[in-house]
Amino acid sequence: MRHTNPGTAAAAPPGSQTPSLTPRQWKAVQRGEPSAIDAVCEDWLPTVLQWCRRLCGPRVDADHATQDVFLVVLRRVHTVERPEQLPSWMFAVTRRVLAQHRRKAWVRRWIPGDVPEVSDPRRSPDTLTERRQLASQVASILEQMPEELRAVLVLCDLEDRTDPEAAAMLGLKIGTAKSRLRRARVRFRELCVRQGLAPTSGGS
Repeated sequence: MRHTNPGTAAAAPPGSQTPSLTPRQWKAVQRGEPSAIDAVCEDWLPTVLQWCRRLCGPRVDADHATQDVFLVVLRRVHTVERPEQLPSWMFAVTRRVLAQHRRKAWVRRWIPGDVPEVSDPRRSPDTLTERRQLASQVASILEQMPEELRAVLVLCDLEDRTDPEAAAMLGLKIGTAKSRLRRARVRFRELCVRQGLAPTSGGS
């Protein structure tokens, strides 16, 4: 795998299109050819890193989680039967890896001597922008949401994916995905209002 540092993909534009493969490339992946699997990892790195950063929560290192996702990809991507199944498979792997990282982070909180480093607010740069502050608040709000609601909200409202795309990636019926998205938006707005990020009435 050529890319060992997920941070190199940080400049990928939000909402980038899901990578696609030609039939010839996919056959090479299924045969387990290292160069083909390496190409899949390279193509998907920006998308997976973006998912990890939006879904991981404050106690999980998104870059570390991304590396672990691709350890699974390297071992298992050849088992995916059809290329159109790859987005949902990749998202499912990402969610499982993040769940493992969250469980480990929770356990580490209770291990003596293994306390996460907390940055001193007094050392924060004076040039911290409003956009970065807002991003931090939004990340905090997403962390408070149930995982099933957070996932569909990220896919539809942050990734700009369609309801059918999100449903396929989450393994849901379209109607279920739509219902879950409505609940997610309501919950997200409630949390925004609670933190003073949205008006209490009017607008959508």
